[in-house]
Amino acid sequence: MQEHPHRRALIDELHARPFAEIAAPCDVVFLACKHPQNAVGRDRAAERSLLADRLVAEGLDEKRLGTNHFLGPVGDDAKGDLLKWEQHSEFTSLALFRSAVAPEAFAFDDARETLEHWAEGLTAPVLVKVSLRVEHCPDDPEAIGEHLEQWFNAKSLAAARILDGTAVLAGDFQLDAHGHMRFALFVPPSCSQARVGQLVQSVLEIETYRAMSMLGLDRARKLAKALTDFDQRLEDIILAMAKADSDPESLLFDLLNISSTLEEQAALMTFRFGATEAYNAIVHDRIELLREQRFEGLQTFHEFMMRRFDPAIRTVSSTQDRLNSQLNRTTRTAELLRTQVDVSRSAQSQTLLTSMDRRNAVQLRLQRTVEGLSVIAISYYAVNLLAGFLFPMAQVFDITKAQVTAGLVLPVVILVALMIRQVRLAEGKDGDGDD
Repeated sequence: MQEHPHRRALIDELHARPFAEIAAPCDVVFLACKHPQNAVGRDRAAERSLLADRLVAEGLDEKRLGTNHFLGPVGDDAKGDLLKWEQHSEFTSLALFRSAVAPEAFAFDDARETLEHWAEGLTAPVLVKVSLRVEHCPDDPEAIGEHLEQWFNAKSLAAARILDGTAVLAGDFQLDAHGHMRFALFVPPSCSQARVGQLVQSVLEIETYRAMSMLGLDRARKLAKALTDFDQRLEDIILAMAKADSDPESLLFDLLNISSTLEEQAALMTFRFGATEAYNAIVHDRIELLREQRFEGLQTFHEFMMRRFDPAIRTVSSTQDRLNSQLNRTTRTAELLRTQVDVSRSAQSQTLLTSMDRRNAVQLRLQRTVEGLSVIAISYYAVNLLAGFLFPMAQVFDITKAQVTAGLVLPVVILVALMIRQVRLAEGKDGDGDD
């Protein structure tokens, strides 16, 4: 059968980003970099080209570099460095896995410098820095507690047994002297390299998507101040609407100004708020997949996120709800103002029509008065003309001019009145025809 043109590409997408196979002990350094503006529209091809040049300089085959992913050995073989590069919609990540671990935990400065060298000039400013130590679980569980006391801040330490108690994950979500966030993963010797790689990837994703989701918090705080101002302005408009001397059209223009600003903010924030919601879901999904169990009475990662991370996400969500609520209120208020403007304009139109009716009545009376005067004037001149014309003939019958004039007055007046009436009727028919 004929295959769908996208079938194989969609299947390949399921395997596009394989986990790194990691053997404990191992040091992991991770960077996630994001452009401050228009991260989605960044030049991904340029990033890939720069990475390809560096891989070639290391003697690696450029063909191993995928469209948006690379996983392979780099640098000194004795150190066992494994580099992982990934391009995501908003950020680019680089991870260095070193099997030649440092003598002391989190003292792998050389690994940090190596990864920063790879990232330098390759991508955007760094948003996430993580240092992760992978070790075998000691035979004595109390030894893990001693390591945690030495490596992390006890006030914010989160630790849990994961994967049904087979491994232990810990971290304090605080920056060290290098600006990195530290995590420690203790795995049993029986844990496969692929499984260790999956666990490490989950930890890196939890921190990365936590940081990415909290980008919406800064936007939400700035927007909250603007929304408070819009709330007051909208309340002033609603109160002014109830006053008898208010100008609905002026209020409508003010409301349209608020509405356009809110729509602009909504357009700017829609992507960020949507991304925050999606990243938050990924964080909780990754934590759920760890299948946590309490370790030595310490808070779990789920509890830490519930107390410290979830309130920030709820702030973003509530700000988004406030923005949508104000947009709805603005729309309803605009409809009321438009109705008020329409009613006001209808009243003005009615007053104008009444005034026009009165003017037309006055004009009609004036016109009829003029017509009456016109009948008299025309009759006067017509009688004089006819009297002057008929008087020579009337003299034959011994009729005086006064008698001729008197006899002409009535028929002439009637004839002139009929002529003016006929003209007025003809004009009325012409007007009806034009309408």
